[in-house]
Amino acid sequence: MKRAIIKLLKIFFRTLVGLLYRVELKGMENYHAAGERVLIVANHTSFLDAALLTLFLPGKPTFAINTEMAQRKIFRPFYAFATLFPMDPTNPLSTKALIKYLKGDRKAVIFPEGRITTTGSLMKIYDGPGMVAEHAESTILPVRIDGAERSPLSRLQGIVPLRWFPKVKITILPPQRIVPPEGISRHEQRKYSGERLHRIMVDMMFETSDHHQTLFDAVIDARKTFGRKTVVLDDIKRKPLSYDRLITGAFVLGEKLAALSHHGERVGLLLPNASATVVSLLGLQAHGRTPAMLNFTAGLNGMRGACETAQINTVITSRSFIEKGKLEPVIEGLSESVEICYLEDIAEGISLADKLRGLLASRFARSSYRRRAGAVDPQDAAVVIFTSGSEGVPKGVVLSHLNLLANYQQMRASVPFNPTDSIINVLPIFHSFGLTAATILPLLSGIKCFLYPSPLHYRIIPEIAYEIGATVIFGTNTFLAGYAKHAHPYDFHKLRYVFAGAEKVHEQTRKVWMDKFGHRILDGYGASETSPVLSFNTPMACKLGSVGQLMPAIDYRLEPVEGVAEGGRLHVRGPNVMSGYLLHDNPGVLVPPQSSMGAGWYDTGDIVTVDDEGFVTIQGRAKRFAKIGGEMVSLAAVEELVNRVWPDALHAVVSVADAQKGEQLVLITERKESPRAELLGYARETGVSELSVPRHFITDTAIPLLGTGKIDYPAAQRIADAAQ
Repeated sequence: MKRAIIKLLKIFFRTLVGLLYRVELKGMENYHAAGERVLIVANHTSFLDAALLTLFLPGKPTFAINTEMAQRKIFRPFYAFATLFPMDPTNPLSTKALIKYLKGDRKAVIFPEGRITTTGSLMKIYDGPGMVAEHAESTILPVRIDGAERSPLSRLQGIVPLRWFPKVKITILPPQRIVPPEGISRHEQRKYSGERLHRIMVDMMFETSDHHQTLFDAVIDARKTFGRKTVVLDDIKRKPLSYDRLITGAFVLGEKLAALSHHGERVGLLLPNASATVVSLLGLQAHGRTPAMLNFTAGLNGMRGACETAQINTVITSRSFIEKGKLEPVIEGLSESVEICYLEDIAEGISLADKLRGLLASRFARSSYRRRAGAVDPQDAAVVIFTSGSEGVPKGVVLSHLNLLANYQQMRASVPFNPTDSIINVLPIFHSFGLTAATILPLLSGIKCFLYPSPLHYRIIPEIAYEIGATVIFGTNTFLAGYAKHAHPYDFHKLRYVFAGAEKVHEQTRKVWMDKFGHRILDGYGASETSPVLSFNTPMACKLGSVGQLMPAIDYRLEPVEGVAEGGRLHVRGPNVMSGYLLHDNPGVLVPPQSSMGAGWYDTGDIVTVDDEGFVTIQGRAKRFAKIGGEMVSLAAVEELVNRVWPDALHAVVSVADAQKGEQLVLITERKESPRAELLGYARETGVSELSVPRHFITDTAIPLLGTGKIDYPAAQRIADAAQ
């Protein structure tokens, strides 16, 4: 009789809680497939978690819980619906008892974080649960609880907007096992099991995230989650944009931009880091256009080639930006082949009626978006960015909505960002690093992002970081070294995370950031083609000298390279890998990624090692590119430039390490007289970036050749290295 009453009460409470919280349960087939001996691991979001699992999992679950918590009176009514397994964290016998309990072919639930999250993301994962699962030879069943953290029963008061009955999702993922390698010590087994469980939990957070939607849909969702009035964008004009103003602006400006182009067309954006750039990007997407981010440091030839490659007919820019950037010659050259439209002129044509229509559209954002953009699939192109090809011709990298949102969720699953953070973005939005990591991430996380137009203002940027209380900064070695040199020791006092990518962080840069500001630099690695982040070190998984562990859901293979004893050429596949290239010799046609590993794989061209813990270390680059201040420069294109100026001799261009810029170009030439001013003058006349002009010359030197007549680049590299 008592069991029948308890069963009826469980049905009643399950129905009540299900209605109040609109509980959505997925993956019950995984629960049944896990077997009898199962350790259920769940993220800990709120005081609701245990009740949710008790009501929505079959049977009478057993919870492994701290002894002190189990003795509290509040848990006494809980005993009727679940079994509590008290565990004393200071007593090793508690762990042994849980192992013995599981070996009896039973199920137990545990929260590996050991506490309710105070960040909204995963907290530290303890080694103990992983070791228990491994010693008990039990299956691990990951369960994600999503939504309960936004209730008043969480520990996120003052961090995220809370509501009494937020929608809750419970997702049960496929079962897994932890099997340590043979021949390792007991201490190493415990460490391995803990790290493996941490990875399972991180993967769980990504797999259950909502990245199968469009970027504009995600912005609308963020407004609902974090509040209409939440400020998410600001720039040097000091006119902060809330979610409401951002979405309204996107509809108003987007309507005007749509009138300048056709549905489905790629529209060039030649703009600096500013709120107007983000509004323009979202406005184009909201009206079924694809923004193409032009690199204004690429010179006239680079931008003209990019427009030809992506079949761009219209470029949106700003007179103020063109004047301040002294880009008038570039615009004059571009205007010969594309239509140039200025935001200032467009703004003058915006009427009160336009603003009212935009305001109304913002109130019904989802339906308004569908009407204007049409049927948009997450696999459709969201943005085009440009990188150099093997011969220096720009290639368009087409990133889908799925690519961008997957990479955003991969980062969110790995690092605990939250709305109390403040990000200063100095990285150009025309780079995927500046776009995804430093702009989209804060935009979708309820984090205020301050956009600054140039990363080279080494004195000003630390002051702004101090003024706005920046807690996160993304940069390159070159930029971070510049800020450290000019900043006051207190300018970065509120920083929580300093992320570096695009080039190797030098030890001197790392040391000065630790000595002067007390912050460690977290290295990362990626490529434009991977949206861009492939790996980075995090506060919970960091190894000096590496570029961190690969992001969740990324498969990798190492291709053996002749002459390289350790590691191999890295090929990757995952949801953040680009839709494909746009190539100059076949404009406008998408070429999906493919490498020697097959379709869908991207060849990074980098030689790396991956250790037993999954940390990636870059050994070197296989391609003939140089990274100068974070910019990729094609050595073949530089040689072509030199050959046009001095066609009467043989030349070779290689790169060497540089303490300030990461790398520098060295020209080896058979000419006796090769004035750099002549080469620099020609580059300026032809619209080539100054980054492509070598600073060091080795003259009157025979160029080594292979038997085939081609330049022997390894021998040329040795000449350059010897001259340093």
